[in-house]
Amino acid sequence: MNLATWVERNGRRLADRPAVADGDRVHATWSGLASRVASVAGGMRERLGLEAGDRVAIVMRNRPEYLEAQFAAWHAGLVAVPVNARLHRDEIAYILRHSGSAVVVTDGEHEDDVAPLVDVVESLRTVVLAPGPDWDDLLASDPSPLVDRDADDPAWLFYTSGTTGRPKGATLTHGNLLAASLSYYADIDAVAATDSVLHAAPLSHGSGLYGLPHVAKGAVSVMPGPGVLDGAGLLRYLERWPGLSFFAAPIMVKRLAADPALAGANLTGLKTIIYGGAPMYLTDLEAALKTFGPRLAQIYGQGETPMTITGLAKADHVDRGDPRWHEHLQTVGWTRTDVEVRVVDEDDGPLPPGEPGEVVVRGAVVMAGYWAQPEETAETLRGGWLHTGDIGSFDDEGYLTLHDRSKDLVISGGMNIYPREVEEALLTHPGVDAVAVVGRPDPDWGESVVAFVVPAGDEPPTAELDATCLQRIARFKRPKEYVFVDALPTNNYGKVVKRELRDRLRDA
Repeated sequence: MNLATWVERNGRRLADRPAVADGDRVHATWSGLASRVASVAGGMRERLGLEAGDRVAIVMRNRPEYLEAQFAAWHAGLVAVPVNARLHRDEIAYILRHSGSAVVVTDGEHEDDVAPLVDVVESLRTVVLAPGPDWDDLLASDPSPLVDRDADDPAWLFYTSGTTGRPKGATLTHGNLLAASLSYYADIDAVAATDSVLHAAPLSHGSGLYGLPHVAKGAVSVMPGPGVLDGAGLLRYLERWPGLSFFAAPIMVKRLAADPALAGANLTGLKTIIYGGAPMYLTDLEAALKTFGPRLAQIYGQGETPMTITGLAKADHVDRGDPRWHEHLQTVGWTRTDVEVRVVDEDDGPLPPGEPGEVVVRGAVVMAGYWAQPEETAETLRGGWLHTGDIGSFDDEGYLTLHDRSKDLVISGGMNIYPREVEEALLTHPGVDAVAVVGRPDPDWGESVVAFVVPAGDEPPTAELDATCLQRIARFKRPKEYVFVDALPTNNYGKVVKRELRDRLRDA
């Protein structure tokens, strides 16, 4: 099953319908996209000399040529390596070298960072600027026939966000991505050819993965152009593209929900906002529900099991008649249709409801392994289960609550303290805009709790923050110190990098 079959099929079935849009403008119909993909695939094989299994990296902002390059690579039997274009040049070089990429497709905004890497990365033969003369040459090539691919053949090397060190390349096969797309239909939304998907988040990660089920069904993929999506922009796209869905990190959902342009606006054309990738705190989620109504769906997943472990459906978000509604909003939902999920102890033994342990998952969506890293693959996939590194617990109804990453757990005086629980408590104080809790080595207690706080205005008194915590969590979980900062360090996907906070405490 070659995923590029979807484009070829839609080129016949939905020939004159829009396939890719650049803002308000149709970039290509389905017949046009199918033709462009086949021609670029032919150019990759004949002009660039690539063979089945070779890697093609894509380093560009979200734009129509991105999808053309990705599906052309698959059409030609190649492996796509989508790279977040916001990364530093050295980080990009590492991914190109580690993946053994032979070609990079980039755009004018990133050419200066990428072009010099031909002299640095041994495997890299050439850089293709799209749009540009080299891209035009590929488009002018003779179309390639669709290359057969098996379900186990690599399709996408998904490089993790690297909050704890060098990113690893999760090898996602054609079968993995098909399973993830089918799971979208089963647990999140049906998709029709009359729908649209807005790529407001990087195509190299969640937005790209959740664009796949939309491509399969013939919906139009909308590229919003550079810049951050705001309320006015969202309304403009809703007017142009009906049945619109998009993937967003929680921070984007929070910002949009507070945008004055959306207050009381007509959101009829908005279908679904899928959020995930980081915690969505309860206060932020309730504010988002007031703005967007029954259009929010949460997913919990990783690059290693693309966006598919558990989910909180749209119906769960608005079921106020459920006596445990607030509790459910603080979970990551229930196990998705196509996977098995367990919470296990240190010996990988399953734990009963209410007992926290590591979340493990298995199913057709789980990666084949880490590219060129057999030891890490064996450790992560031991016993046939993907070990996520996340600490969670099931309740008696099957809802999974994530407590924290195992590496973020704070152990003070022999007691386990989950930073997210402390963060949730502190965020109820009106003077706290954002917070991250970490542990600091303590000679008496092993570790002590430190809260890095971004104030909403003037710094709130420590006594008030203590009182807020004591109203909601046990005394031993209360931070021993509050550090007020202007902003929290985040990676290119909006996740707080707690390693940097711990380093800051160590250096101090």
